Amino acid sequence: MDSFKKYLIDYQQIINEKLFTYVREYTDPGRLQEAMLYSIEAGGKRIRPVLLLSTMDALGAQHNRGYSVACALEMVHTYSLIHDDLPAMDDDDTRRGQATNHKAFDEATAILAGDALLTLSFQVITEDPSLTDEEKVYLVRELSKASGGTGMVAGQMEDMLSESKQISIDALKSIHVNKTGQLLSFAITAGAYLSHPAEKSLQELTKMANVLGLIFQIQDDILDITGDAGAIGKPVGSDEGNSKSTYPKILGLQGAIKEKEQYTDIALQSLKRAGVNATSLSRLIDYLSSRDR
Repeated sequence: MDSFKKYLIDYQQIINEKLFTYVREYTDPGRLQEAMLYSIEAGGKRIRPVLLLSTMDALGAQHNRGYSVACALEMVHTYSLIHDDLPAMDDDDTRRGQATNHKAFDEATAILAGDALLTLSFQVITEDPSLTDEEKVYLVRELSKASGGTGMVAGQMEDMLSESKQISIDALKSIHVNKTGQLLSFAITAGAYLSHPAEKSLQELTKMANVLGLIFQIQDDILDITGDAGAIGKPVGSDEGNSKSTYPKILGLQGAIKEKEQYTDIALQSLKRAGVNATSLSRLIDYLSSRDR
């Protein structure tokens, strides 16, 4: 097995085990817990927590101090997917190759399962004995900003308002810097914060983090056209069906690919200047840019 693939699988397994443990320990058995675990157990690439832990690895920090934060980040991401799939939002029937939460349970249960995962994310950070009080306050504050009304949720609102409209590439970029980019950026900045890097390295990692969401989203848009539904775990062409603005729709497929490659180059150059270019973190950037699911 390729060493990088093994690296991803090993971290995904660690995150999965800890996610299951957190949900089982911090929630009461019953329908709500079942719905939470249903979406957690659906799997996923765990890109956000792996990015956080890879940042700590690249900077020579002890990554075990990032486990609770990495899991909290994935809980926020999973909650957002549960709510995204609802009939009032994207109205999707499948996610990660299985029925969406509201199809497997019901809309009310899905909403509450998402709510519970969001609030649990902050609990697991604040109850982590390996973090100082100062670190807990910083991480909860930054995760709140990244996921809330000036971050992911704001981007989701912009995305909804832009449906069936012709918008500019700058407006599309603004949507995805918030909707997709904020949580990905948090993964990098939180991992760096817990690692205490030199100021120059921190600045360059922040630059890289700022374009990471765009790389991820443009590739998502490309896969919605060129991808395989079986590999992706949801139907292709759903963006067009929902009248969403996408990079290929505005720039054309080749234009979108070129845009993604430019952002990827910016990210890799920043990693090089930060002195962490020959690490699993740089391999992750290549993976995000070229993934097929």
